[in-house]
Parts: sequence; C-alpha cells; structure tokens
Amino acid sequence: MAATETAVDGIAKTFPLTEECHHYTRRQDVEFDIQKYWGQRYSIWSLYDEGICMTDDAWFGVTPEPIANKVAEDFGGLVSPSKSVLIDMFAGAGGNVIAFALSERWSTIIAIEKNPSVIACAQHNATIYGVADQITWINDDSFSYMSAYSSSIDPSKTVIFASPPWGGPGYRYDEIFNLQTMEPYSHKQIHEACRGMDSALFLPRTSDLRQIAKLTPEGKKIEVVQYCMEGASKALVAYIPASI
Repeated sequence: MAATETAVDGIAKTFPLTEECHHYTRRQDVEFDIQKYWGQRYSIWSLYDEGICMTDDAWFGVTPEPIANKVAEDFGGLVSPSKSVLIDMFAGAGGNVIAFALSERWSTIIAIEKNPSVIACAQHNATIYGVADQITWINDDSFSYMSAYSSSIDPSKTVIFASPPWGGPGYRYDEIFNLQTMEPYSHKQIHEACRGMDSALFLPRTSDLRQIAKLTPEGKKIEVVQYCMEGASKALVAYIPASI
C-alpha cells in the first residue's frame, strides 16, 4: 500500500531522505550532465543554500521558482473561486506544489509522486519554504491514485495540475514536440485522467499546438501561455477547462 501524509493516530507521515537525495555545495561533486542545472540553482530555488535536496534526475524536470510562482498565480486566477482543491499529479521535487501552497489560494493541496526518494526531497524542500504541513503527500502512481479515489474527488471543487516527465532533455532538439510520443505518458493519457476537471498541463515550449487544440471541450477554449526567464521560453502551460 502506498504511503500517504496521514498515518496511524493522525500523525503526519514523514518521508526520510535517501542516499539518492543530494544537496550539492561543490561543482566537482555534481554529475557532469546536471552541472548546468546546478549552476542555475539560485534561479530554480531562491532558498537553495538552506538545504534544498534533489535527486540527480529531478534536476531535469524541476520548475524554476519564478515560473512556478507565476503559474500558481495564473492558474488560481483562471479557475472559479469555488474550486478549492488542487491535485498535483507529478509533484517531483516540489517546485510547483510549493508555489501553489505559498499562493494561499487552495484549501487542500494533494501532491502525488511515485518515486520515494523524490517525494522525500519534495517534502523536505517544502519544509524549508514553510509549507510542508499545508500539503497532503501521496507516494503512489498518480493514475492509480486517481482511479482508486475517483468517487471521493469532487470535480466541482477540484482542479488538476500536471507537469509530467517529458522523456528526457532530448525534447529541446525538436522543432515541434510530438506530445503523442511523450514518454512515459502521452498528453492524451494525462488528459483522459483529468478531463472532468479544470486542468493545467505544463509542457515543452515547442509542443505541437494542434495536438493541444484537439483537447478543447466543445463550446470552450484552451488558453496556452509561454513562460519565459531571462528572455528565453522555458515551457508552456495549457489551461484546459473541464469537459462536461
């Protein structure tokens, strides 16, 4: 059974850091393929020196803090004020879910991450930002969790944020990124899991807009926003209204 934030007797579950969780302080300790990301650590985490931890793979997918904060602001403003529950399907090391908690927009935030080491980093990092206890931490496969608890998820109150893996850094070399071949989950697979709720898909900046447009519910529209830092686009977010 997957571990969750609530344990026996109501005591909050803490996910311990593992040997895969690192707080690098010297470039020579950092694997070569992530040295570029580590060099940008302060634009990713303003509180990095407070002890931010990451797995090596998490560096490829973490959202830089300024972008995460802006996405949190935009998503919170786009959906109805009656929506008070946010589910982050792929919480990773916590960049986005921390920003959502800091926004104070949501009464309930659920962060799902299937890698035990990565969710340990996310919870640890959220503690550094002072919001760990505002988040329910779920160590599980997001599709399994949402299927198992579908009857208790109220679409009228819930929104979904999904920043899935993109299949590695190779996406940067595609002039137009094919979302259907995105690994390990295609955009359609993710959309099917959350189509009954307002959702935001965090995707590569070169994503095929025609594929995104095909997800549009009848009579509604999708808003697509490019998010930039230092003059360069880092990603786009498709804000998709719920299908009735």
